[in-house]
Amino acid sequence: MKKVVTLGEIMLRLSTPGYERFIQADSFDVVYGGGEANVAVSLANFGYDAYFVSKLPKNEIGQAAINHLRRFGVSTDYIVRGGERVGIYYLESGASMRPSKVVYDRAHSSISEAEASDFDFDAIFKDADWFHFSGITPALSEKAAYLTEEALKAAKKHGVTVSVDLNYRKNLWSSERAKEVMTHLMQYVDVCIGNEEDAEKVLGFKPGETDVTSGELELAGYRNIFEQMKERFGFKYVISSLRESYSASDNGWSACAYDGNEFYHSRKYDIRIVDRVGGGDSFAAGVIYGLLEGKDFKDALDFGVAASALKHTINGDFNMVTVSEVENLLKGDASGRVQR
Repeated sequence: MKKVVTLGEIMLRLSTPGYERFIQADSFDVVYGGGEANVAVSLANFGYDAYFVSKLPKNEIGQAAINHLRRFGVSTDYIVRGGERVGIYYLESGASMRPSKVVYDRAHSSISEAEASDFDFDAIFKDADWFHFSGITPALSEKAAYLTEEALKAAKKHGVTVSVDLNYRKNLWSSERAKEVMTHLMQYVDVCIGNEEDAEKVLGFKPGETDVTSGELELAGYRNIFEQMKERFGFKYVISSLRESYSASDNGWSACAYDGNEFYHSRKYDIRIVDRVGGGDSFAAGVIYGLLEGKDFKDALDFGVAASALKHTINGDFNMVTVSEVENLLKGDASGRVQR
């Protein structure tokens, strides 16, 4: 069984019931989630040994986060206990023309103040096949950026394939700081995943005249920047999700990828959104699964897009679908008929 390692922060998510606004809500729904944790859950659902590496406080809330991961088959053997708190984010789900809103309360979380010496990376990456991280983790703090690089060095030392989801978060750091840190970390990356905003804000590449808010995608622009990114950083694959935001409730969802020779645009799904948080993470996990299974990059991309389309129909951060469910959608069964 393939061993996949992810590193990052799992947070307590407090979301308003239904589509209530923050100022309306008298209570919050509780789940746990975070970029790399979401990827680990998807890959565990797909049958891999998925390990999530983090630091959580030694209290009941930290334990609840660990229990949530274990519930879905993720190994928590490499989670260190200590620090002061679990990061929190508040979610107000949008609808129609009203966008969703996120408010972070994650300063001084345990992982943001973790030391590299807290982790035995040689043990963590022993016999590992894949390591995934995102641009969110190094954005948390200077310590988290250093921790991420130490993990990347260990992964490469052990011959592990590395993927990144660029994941720019303007509430965590500036574009200038993101470029400084992430450009340096790209030397360790084999598979680069992101979207049009990530490419521009994190690495400085803008895909032509694409405007996702109007639903206009200029695919030639994506190919152009993919060629530049591959030439500069030596990525094996450059991959972008493509979200066409018709409204907060309805999106077009597809992706494109480049392997140095061929540029490929996947099938597009028109999706009615139940919960879009974690959509990009489920896409990354699907692509990782496809590549680890030996699929060519086009089939891996199609698997990732289909897996993520299904995630948009599931409440919470985690994508709780099976390989067979993704494969059924890939075969063209998007009817949503009751399964009896």
